[in-house]
Amino acid sequence: MVWRREIEEAYDDEVIGDNPLPALFEEAARRNRDAAAQRYKGGIYERSLMPGGLAPAPPGSFGSLTYGELRHIVRRLAAGLRDLGVTGGDRVAIHAETRMEWAQSDLAVLAAGGAVTTVYANASASMIAYQLADAGATGVIAENEERIERVLSVAEETSISFVISMDALETVDPPAGVEVLTLGELYERGSEVFDRETYEQWVEGVEPTDLATLLYTSGTTGRPKGVQLTHANIRANINQIRKRYGPRPDKDPEDPVIDERTTSVSFLPLAHIFERTAGHFTMIAAGGTIAYAESPDTLREDFQAIRPTVATSVPRVYEKIYAAIKKQAESSAVKARIFHWAVGVGQAHHRVERPGASLRAQAWLADRLVFGKVKEGLGGNLEMLISGGGTLSSDLCALYHGMGVPIYEGYGLTETSPVVTCNPVEAAKIGTIGPPVVNQEIEIDEGVAVVDDLAEDQDTVGELLVRGPNVSEGYWNRPEETADAFTEDGWFRTGDIVRQSPDEYLTFIERRKEVMVLSTGKNVAPGPIEAGFAASDYVEQCMVVGEGKKFVGALIVPNEPAIREWAADSGIVLPEDSEALCRHERVHALVQQEVDSVNDAFEDYETIKRFELVPREFTEENDMLTPTLKKKRRNIAAAWEERIESIYE
Repeated sequence: MVWRREIEEAYDDEVIGDNPLPALFEEAARRNRDAAAQRYKGGIYERSLMPGGLAPAPPGSFGSLTYGELRHIVRRLAAGLRDLGVTGGDRVAIHAETRMEWAQSDLAVLAAGGAVTTVYANASASMIAYQLADAGATGVIAENEERIERVLSVAEETSISFVISMDALETVDPPAGVEVLTLGELYERGSEVFDRETYEQWVEGVEPTDLATLLYTSGTTGRPKGVQLTHANIRANINQIRKRYGPRPDKDPEDPVIDERTTSVSFLPLAHIFERTAGHFTMIAAGGTIAYAESPDTLREDFQAIRPTVATSVPRVYEKIYAAIKKQAESSAVKARIFHWAVGVGQAHHRVERPGASLRAQAWLADRLVFGKVKEGLGGNLEMLISGGGTLSSDLCALYHGMGVPIYEGYGLTETSPVVTCNPVEAAKIGTIGPPVVNQEIEIDEGVAVVDDLAEDQDTVGELLVRGPNVSEGYWNRPEETADAFTEDGWFRTGDIVRQSPDEYLTFIERRKEVMVLSTGKNVAPGPIEAGFAASDYVEQCMVVGEGKKFVGALIVPNEPAIREWAADSGIVLPEDSEALCRHERVHALVQQEVDSVNDAFEDYETIKRFELVPREFTEENDMLTPTLKKKRRNIAAAWEERIESIYE
């Protein structure tokens, strides 16, 4: 099939509308009152809403809330917030990992007429103070006593008057003027004062143009900026997603859709707009079920318990999931051969529009021997995965499609609520970020110097400019930066270099500021090169370097467990120390083979000529990745400055 914009534009249903988010939730709850809205895992939190507002789930198992029950909780939390003094326009911060109570608190603040400002789950005390003060937050809903204490330690630097804990509290000593209570106590307080007619007036009083949230960018450089998103911005993006992934009558019955039968698994940070819009508001609008994983480290067991049909994530998570699948499938030499054969068959079957009888038979056998087990390991019901927030390797995407677990890649930014483009199910093109969603205008600024070496054939290459109802009006208290972010005629400058083909599909190339200019004058985009290692057996991570140098180099984090297993099978004795392993000549030679394989896909000036192995993975904890798992290149370069210098000696 082909993608047809006019069909999406014409599609309409009861989910699509222009009402603010609290009214959207109320309508979804009315339509789906007895259907499951949220699923939550027992035994991992000391939830203060239990037992008053929430029934406990057995440890390790998932309990559920219907839309009617969720609405009951949200209404009373909203009434409690109003009783604490929250009123129209007040900013209330949420400081927690992704969990059911994050979503409930979000809906309650919005229903009370407030706006949610986000604080990273692992933010330092100084960052918390900055974000609360910058937003002018009047209160905070935090996860547990540890985070409550962190907030209270900087309370005097802010204007907060209350702090609420999702989990049960022992004893805390708040400063004067700050009230501390649990979410359970807020629920009880709201139950005492709740009046339905008054509540409905609050909901009706929210205007589409009102501020819904301040989302602080994760910040690969500099201090985070508060992106202002209104109810109308997020509502418009929900409509745009619905028109692409909703149950349109033109779709093939086999095509996956997002509707009231959808079960999604939520684990990305709700403090970021990708999960907030795609995994939270869009699912609620559709009447689907949202299940909250314990953590990214428990996805395998949580997928099997939840049996989701849809999941949204970032490329790094899909890389790790595939690595786990591959490791299990290659438990013996025979199984490894079967797995690689099946992957090849799956990719071939996916690429051919009308596979012949022989290929169909091989695909059936591959599914019986390998892919069926892979899908069962992911719960058995998975219909599609959505990828955003970074560059996904086209080879890895093809592998997932070949296994019968398709990934549909998209693109967006916090400032665009976030979805700008995404691949339609009926006409996905691997290696692209899809065509723009409806009612999303785009322009390609070709007058950007760094595109000289990035253009191909008849495609248009340049910086992506966007305009539409989902685009933010700017940054909180940053008029100069807001002005710089827009052209004189109102186009938002994304800062991203893309390639657009005549069929409107876009391919992401690189952040404009990340494109390297070699001393030879050649422009090189690091992202595609780094993504080339996504399916590598022996490379865990790669960061390309070379700005102002004669050639491209790289810092490479080896996959130490896989390399040690290879060494044992090959009779090679490696040192126990990770640093020494990185200096071992046989390890270097092994990784060189991986580099040579990736280099084959690029022009000579783009290939990695020299690399250094580093023994420490880039993580959020060591401040080398953002909370959305993007590389903090400046921090990585500073940590391994001597290694980079040695590449160019």
